This record gives sequence, structure tokens and C-alpha cells, in this order.
Amino acid sequence: MKKGQVWEGIVKEVDFPNKGKVFLPEEDRTELVKNTVPGQKIRFSVNKIRKGKAEGRLLEVLKPSEKEIPSVCPHFGQCGGCTYQNLPYEEQLAMKESQIKKMMDEAVNGKYVWEGVKPSPVKQAYRNKMEFSFGDEYKDGPIALGMHKRGSFYDIVTVDQCKIMDEDFRKILSGTLEFFREKDIPFYHRMRHEGYLRHLLVRKAVKTGEILIDLVTTTQGIQKNTGENLQQKLLSEWKDMLLNLSLNGAIAGILHTKNDSVADAVKNEGTDILYGKDH
Repeated sequence: MKKGQVWEGIVKEVDFPNKGKVFLPEEDRTELVKNTVPGQKIRFSVNKIRKGKAEGRLLEVLKPSEKEIPSVCPHFGQCGGCTYQNLPYEEQLAMKESQIKKMMDEAVNGKYVWEGVKPSPVKQAYRNKMEFSFGDEYKDGPIALGMHKRGSFYDIVTVDQCKIMDEDFRKILSGTLEFFREKDIPFYHRMRHEGYLRHLLVRKAVKTGEILIDLVTTTQGIQKNTGENLQQKLLSEWKDMLLNLSLNGAIAGILHTKNDSVADAVKNEGTDILYGKDH
């Protein structure tokens, strides 16, 4: 087996973390392929070989598992945020329970009481904090705001219909994206290290309904073209747009964080309060 070779096989099981075991009958061996579910027949390419064991990248699902269902999320498969929305919740629980018990057995040699995995009372809209990235869905495409595309470091999927986050998050994401698209504000290019918009953070308190919003930008880009005063005007207009959204919760604070680090992570190099409080 060599890198770049393409194979077909059946996914027998999935080990933690998200590693599908694919049986190759012609080779009489099992290889690992991520982003798969038990029972699928898949085509994959070999992209890593270590100590005689290969890991592959999923190319195509040739035949779905009998347990698969259509995902309720239109972004599923493109967005890298969720993996098993194409399985009924009960099957997700069963797979998770199998993975955890296997690790426990190896760690403590079976000397413990297994009480199983409890289901969550909330299966959708349970995320109370999201961190979105600005970018484009394809090279030199229009600005996008959302999650990284599955298997990509650069491409962004606008997840304005994501099912695991609160409805208010979707409204804030859509409003923010539309606002900066209309203003033609550049996002931060990770390779060129140029641009302005980097991340949008949204957090909502479950009990109080309070919402905290933070826009993360560089200190470059917009100032080069328009100057500091117009940047303040831009942020003020963005704040007013958010305050005019029809939300179920109440906005407690709107923040602006500066980050000039080349790392693709939120780093606080100074935060200003545009509205309300910082908590």
C-alpha cells in the first residue's frame, strides 16, 4: 500500500476520535478513514502511512449505511463542525457508548461499574457559545462567515442555518455578514496576512438570555483605506444594526477586539466596549 492509492471498502466500526475502520477484502486488512459511519461502503485515498498502518481520506460514499438518515442541517457534509448528524440520535449514543467503554476497559482493565451513557435532554440549538471565522467559500470568492469547510484550513462555510446553535446566533451571523458585504470590508487573508475581519464570537447565557458579541479584527486594512475615524463610524453602524435585530434574548454587550497575531486563533490584543458591558 502506497500514498495516493485509491481503495474501496466497508466501514466496520468507528473508534475514538472519529476513526473509521475500513476492511479491505482483497488485502485482508483494515485501514483507518475519518468522517465515516459503520456500514458505509466508501472510496478513499491513502494519505498517511505509519509503522505499516495506513490512514486514508474519504473521497466518496459509494453505498450509505442502512442506519443512515438525511441530516436536518443543510450544511452537513460541507461544514467541519458536525460528524454524525446522518445517524439517528440513538445510534450516535450507541456508538459513543461503545467508544468510551472500549477506552475505559483498556484504562482500568474492566474493574469498574458501567452505567452507560445518558442522552441529552436537548438535541438541537444547545450550543451557548460559537466562534465564527471570516473568509471565502472558495479562492477569491465572496466573503463568508461561519465554520471551516471539512478538511480545509482556508475555506469557510456560512452556517446561517446551523441546527446546533441558538436561533439568535443565526440572526447575528446573517446580519453581520450582510452588513460587511454591503460595506465591502476585506477579511483577513491567512496567507498574505492582509485584511481586516477575522472572527465573530457570540455567547448566550441559558438562564438569563443575555447575549455577548465580540468582533475580532486586525488593526490594519480598514485604516489604510479610510482612516481611524471612519473605522469608528463603521463599528458604530455595525453596533446599531445588531441592536435593531429582533432577537429572543437581550444583548448585554457588544465588543471589538484587536488581534494582529498571524496564528488562526482569537488572541486579545486590546478590547473596546462598543455597547453595554464586557460580560
